[in-house]
Amino acid sequence: MAGTTVFGYAFWYLGELFGFEFFGCFLLSSIGSIAGVWLGWRVAQHFK
Repeated sequence: MAGTTVFGYAFWYLGELFGFEFFGCFLLSSIGSIAGVWLGWRVAQHFK
């Protein structure tokens, strides 16, 4: 859950830095959220 929030917000912020509008930031945030889920899954597998 934390990875989804952190990566989603970070990718949204990157979109704003590059000058994207709402939809572009939304798409980047979605990609960041997916990356956060994947990273959380990898960490959970490591500590399993």
